[in-house]
Amino acid sequence: MKTLAGKVCIVTGATRGIGRGIALQLGEAGATVYITGRTLTTPKDADVSGSLTDTATEVEARGGKCIPVQCDHSKDEDVEKLFDRVGREQDGRLDVLVNNAYAAVNDIAKNFRVPFWEQGQDMWDRVNNVGLRNHYICSVLASRMMVPRKQGLIINISSIGGLSYLFNVPYGIGKEACDRMAKDCSVELKRHNVAFISLWPGAVKTETVTRFMDEESETKNSMFSKFQETFKNGESVEYAGKCVVGLATDPNIMKKSGRIFISTDLGYEYGFVDIDSKTPPNPRQIKFLVAYSGASWLASLIPGFLKIPLWVLALVGNKF
Repeated sequence: MKTLAGKVCIVTGATRGIGRGIALQLGEAGATVYITGRTLTTPKDADVSGSLTDTATEVEARGGKCIPVQCDHSKDEDVEKLFDRVGREQDGRLDVLVNNAYAAVNDIAKNFRVPFWEQGQDMWDRVNNVGLRNHYICSVLASRMMVPRKQGLIINISSIGGLSYLFNVPYGIGKEACDRMAKDCSVELKRHNVAFISLWPGAVKTETVTRFMDEESETKNSMFSKFQETFKNGESVEYAGKCVVGLATDPNIMKKSGRIFISTDLGYEYGFVDIDSKTPPNPRQIKFLVAYSGASWLASLIPGFLKIPLWVLALVGNKF
């Protein structure tokens, strides 16, 4: 069913990974999807395949309409041109913005377990220029289109790393800031009927993650060897896309505005599974947490429906 027919969406960072998966699902649901990234076509010597052209071809093969826009999200002028173009071509209409662009996966992986004071001073900018500052700039420009029309949805792709330490210091600070951005922006957008959500996908089997896991399978101190089992059983890149479609078609979306949602919780609520017909692990599941601690045999005995309440999960991030 084309539940999003006539809707206009922007997905940033959609050459591959989660952004690509979101674009595929939005296009399949009938939306017109503008996708951004730096790579228009895949270079022959690329370490990981994927480009705007590839994603657009996949979206249109599913019956969607996709418009690739080459955009460097570290450059404000590129971002401004993107929104100017959408406004011009769509008569000022923008229904959904997904802030997904991220430029630091390789930097984070290569500096895993390196203390923040031993990392380059530019690590903050490499992690949070595109992955945080740009999200705010995009949200400002999107709101200028949505507020006059009294409707719209903005989604930050964030992470459980915003709750407690994960990977490195700039990463956690950036993800918690993405969550706080959704909360605070929602306060000012509420009376204009524009919703702002923060979405936490789980471990996602992106093309880059898969490559790192293959390359570092013998390196026990690498980031992806440590989390190998978690990623192995993780989400496809399209699972978050199903979450975005669910949120974009939710008639009560304003009741969700300003909140964080875990992808698998939305799967339970909206009644969908991953593209392999499985339900990915939920970080609130007790069996998931037990398995993560290393006691796989014990985890196999624990029912999947036993979950930690959200208020208990929130205590993990308590700073008082």
